[in-house]
Amino acid sequence: MADMPHIVTLTINPAVDISTSVKKMVPYTKMRCAEPQRDPGGGGINVARVLQRLGLEATAVYPAGGSTGQTLTALVEREAVRSIVIPTSNDTREDITVFDETSREQFRLVFPGALLKELEWQQCLDTISRVSPQAAFVIASGSLPPGAPADFYGRVVRAAKGAAKVIVDTSGASLKSALEAGVYLIKPNLREFQELTGISCADEPLLVEAGRRLLGRYRIEIIALSMGPGGALLLTRDIALRANGLPIEPVSVSGAGDSFLGAMVSSLANGDNLDTALRYGVAGGSAALLNPGTELCLGADVHRLAANVTITTIADHHA
Repeated sequence: MADMPHIVTLTINPAVDISTSVKKMVPYTKMRCAEPQRDPGGGGINVARVLQRLGLEATAVYPAGGSTGQTLTALVEREAVRSIVIPTSNDTREDITVFDETSREQFRLVFPGALLKELEWQQCLDTISRVSPQAAFVIASGSLPPGAPADFYGRVVRAAKGAAKVIVDTSGASLKSALEAGVYLIKPNLREFQELTGISCADEPLLVEAGRRLLGRYRIEIIALSMGPGGALLLTRDIALRANGLPIEPVSVSGAGDSFLGAMVSSLANGDNLDTALRYGVAGGSAALLNPGTELCLGADVHRLAANVTITTIADHHA
C-alpha cells in the first residue's frame, strides 16, 4: 500500500453528465440538439478531475453499476484519474444539462441516484477506512442517493480517522452529521450556509458572526463560503478573509462549486497559506464559468485568474 494516493475523493451519488444545446427551448416541440458531450459527474469525481488538471494525483472512490456505470468509469479514466469502483446492482444515473442559445439560459435536469444497498454503501466506507491513513486529504462531496443513511457523511468522517484532513461538501442534514463528527473544512455556498446557520441575509458582518458560531459549536477548522459573483469568505477561529468575485459572463454554471473546492485543495496540498488557497478557490470557481456544459475549470485559466483575485482581511470583532 506504499503507493496509496495523496488525496482521496468519495462520490456516493455519481452520474454521467450529458450536456447539449438547442436553438430555443420550446414546449411540445421536437427540439434538435447539438452533439452531446458526456463527462463523469458527482462532487468528489469533479474535485478529482480538477486536482488532476492542476497537477495533483487524486483517487476517486465511487459506486457504479450497469452500462452507465461502465461509461462513468471509462470517462473518469479518460481524464487520467485513478478509480476505486464499488460495483452496484443498480444502474448509475445520468443527468442532463441543456443550454438555450437564444435566451443564454442553462437548464439542469438532475435525476434521482440509483438505490444503494447497505452492502454497497458500507463497501464505500470500508474503502475509505482502508486508504485514508495514507492520504493527506479525504474529500467527500455531493448529495446522498436513495438507500444511503442520513448520517452517511458522519460515518465517512469516522471511517477516515487515519486521514490528516477530512473535507466534506454537502448540505442539509447530511452536512450536520459530518459536522458532529468533526471536519477540517466545509465549503457551503450562500444558500447552504444560510440553511445551516438559520440566517437569511448576505450581510458580511452577520455571515462572519454566524460562521464564528459554527466554528464554536463544531470541530471545524476552516469554513470556505462561496458566494458566486460575490466572491467568497474564508473563516477560521483566528482569521476572516474576503475574496472579491471576478466579472465573468458565465457560459455554464455547472461544476463551479466543485472547481472552487478542487482548486482550493490543490493550493492547500501544495503547502500554500490560506490567502493563496482562497485566491485559487475563487479562480477555480470562476474558471469553470468559462467552459460549456460540465467541462469544469482548466488549469491554465485557474492560474491566470488567480492573479486577479484580491484578498482582504476582515477586521476581527469577535474578540
